[in-house]
Amino acid sequence: MTKRNKEIRDTATVSRFVSVIIIALFLIGMIIAGIAGLYYFTSSQKPLDPDNKAVKKIEILPGESATAIGEKLEANHIIKNSDMFKYYLKFNNISDFKAGNYELSPSMTFEQISKSLQKGEVYLPVLFRMSVPEGITLDEIGKIVEKNTTIKASEFTKQVDDKEFIKKMQKKHPKLITNEVFNKEVKHPLEGYLFPATYDFTEKNPTTEQMVDKMLTAMEDNAFPLWDKYGGIVISEAGKERRLTFHEFLTFSSLIEREATGLTDRAKIASVFINRMAEQPAMPLQTDPTVLYALGRHKDVTYQEDTKVDDPYNTYQNTGLTPGPIAASGIESMESALNPAKTDYLYFLADKNGKNYFSTTLEEHNEKKAKYIGF
Repeated sequence: MTKRNKEIRDTATVSRFVSVIIIALFLIGMIIAGIAGLYYFTSSQKPLDPDNKAVKKIEILPGESATAIGEKLEANHIIKNSDMFKYYLKFNNISDFKAGNYELSPSMTFEQISKSLQKGEVYLPVLFRMSVPEGITLDEIGKIVEKNTTIKASEFTKQVDDKEFIKKMQKKHPKLITNEVFNKEVKHPLEGYLFPATYDFTEKNPTTEQMVDKMLTAMEDNAFPLWDKYGGIVISEAGKERRLTFHEFLTFSSLIEREATGLTDRAKIASVFINRMAEQPAMPLQTDPTVLYALGRHKDVTYQEDTKVDDPYNTYQNTGLTPGPIAASGIESMESALNPAKTDYLYFLADKNGKNYFSTTLEEHNEKKAKYIGF
């Protein structure tokens, strides 16, 4: 091999080696860039500030592009990078946002924000859930709160009964909470105003105010549509017709809720109460749950001696409705109060299986009592 050929071969070997090194470095660079890009893209999807729950009102306009929405979110310090938000939406094929005003916070992820904009609602993870069944009292709600949170039942009841707290809630819910709740005869001003339902919270430890505010809002959302649908309740009292106030409506509904043994017959029970109030002179409603509420304790059987308790909630001793609700009533009882059956019934009783029997006369009622109850 000539010296010239050897030089050419050595040069080619060096060139190949350099090329391999360059390609290797390029590939390594690409891998590093890819990893870095993936890390940045993944990390950018995390909340900008996980501990910052403060919300900002963001308006999304009709037809607004993902780019414009991302820039708006970045400008309001909801997300870190608008481009990454746009890429996230494109990569996950997310679109069709609903126009409107949103409350978004830096603690929300890309997923939470996008779901919120798609559904037209604030989307936050549920960290705490609490169920409030129908027909329970404020004291019993307090026990549920104590069981599920660090708040004692006595602390819950004390705050909910506090006049300044109630006034604060009244400012937030002026249509719902009227000055009737401040009647000196009302035992618990917000009794019957906390709607029975299962509540989801985005806080691990919601405050009493947060829980109560949510329950009051639920009452507005559920009761007012029914109230508007039926136009309220008109009753005959002392020979004159009058329309019940919303407070009285909740009171009436709570009596039905506590008397009903099931979903059936509530409209008939409502008719019994209405018919009794229409009698001249008015008949006492004589419903046992009001006696137990007056006594402040649960009993399986209400005795005649119990019905003599001197209390404005005792419907054996007083005519008309109680000063306020005696429990949290559900939709069925509310609708029965607003749309009672048309009957002549003045009496009813329930047997040991919870079946109701209705009567128009006391004689008929006593016969059914002897037959179905045994006394």
